[in-house]
Amino acid sequence: MPPAEPGSVTIPAELNKQLRTLAHDLSNSIETIMQASYLLAQCPLDDTSKRWLEMIDNATRDAARINRDIREILRTQRAPAAK
Repeated sequence: MPPAEPGSVTIPAELNKQLRTLAHDLSNSIETIMQASYLLAQCPLDDTSKRWLEMIDNATRDAARINRDIREILRTQRAPAAK
């Protein structure tokens, strides 16, 4: 994603920093769910449990993708010029 266009709205630096910290923390939580899902998939499961596990896995992958997109947007924000 390219940097913000001149004249476009930018996120204030402090808010950007806070959002990046939250996105990082969210990544850690998502990673824990992904790892637990992987380990659970190694166990013998009935068909219903396998469907639930697949739903969890798909939703977690979607959440990770969305979080990466958010982090990319925040990364491309330019800090406002100092006056």
